Amino acid sequence: MAKGLWASARGTAIGLATGLFPGLLPSVVTFIAYDVEKRISKTPEKFGTGMIEGVASPEAANNGNCQAGFIPLFALGIPTTPIAAMLLASLMIYGLPAGPMLFTQHGDFAWTVVASMYIGNVMLLILNLPLVGLWARLCLIPYRILGPIILGVVIVGAYSIRNSMFDVWTSIIFGLVGYVMKTRGWPIAPLILGFILGPLMEQHFRASLQGSGGSMLIFVQRPICAVFIVLGVVLILMSQNLWSKVSKQEACDST
Repeated sequence: MAKGLWASARGTAIGLATGLFPGLLPSVVTFIAYDVEKRISKTPEKFGTGMIEGVASPEAANNGNCQAGFIPLFALGIPTTPIAAMLLASLMIYGLPAGPMLFTQHGDFAWTVVASMYIGNVMLLILNLPLVGLWARLCLIPYRILGPIILGVVIVGAYSIRNSMFDVWTSIIFGLVGYVMKTRGWPIAPLILGFILGPLMEQHFRASLQGSGGSMLIFVQRPICAVFIVLGVVLILMSQNLWSKVSKQEACDST
């Protein structure tokens, strides 16, 4: 029991720390937490046989990473995951400014979201303990039954935003694009992040150039800009290294 609690604490810390940075998706963070537990374990050879540390830490890291992503999203308007990017798009649709002004102008909404996290975790604990067997059986539902239900919910959700069939066809087309990308092994997360963040980046890029009189030096003259550029390069290199490890791990698991 104690080992599981300490592993959960370490996983939560890893998830919270990595959730603040873009690109470190929950799927990657779980591998990081698993690798950390395996490295510090006195019996690493038993990992893969149901060790509680190898289960508790990745799950805690996954939960911590997802919730920590709300910090840069609400505080700075920067999504760190595709899910956060879609939340940012939803905020924009309803005219809610993601960033510092969200708490000052729409504090009721922001603090309601924070409160919902506490309530959600409590409800998750209450529901999961007695109903864990039922949730596990949901995985046994054939995809030929579950797939049409999911597709119907997606179509209704797309239509309900603006009551437009254009949104429905757009969802279907991008669903096909996502299917092709998945079958080809192409990552979908960069496409979603680029689709959501692209217009924002262009807007602020033009504003920066207007403020500097068209000079590109504005992006390297100030120390904070240089720091973010260096951090961006480091994160790209780290992401490449992590993804290569994840790919190797998945290849080993498949064999």
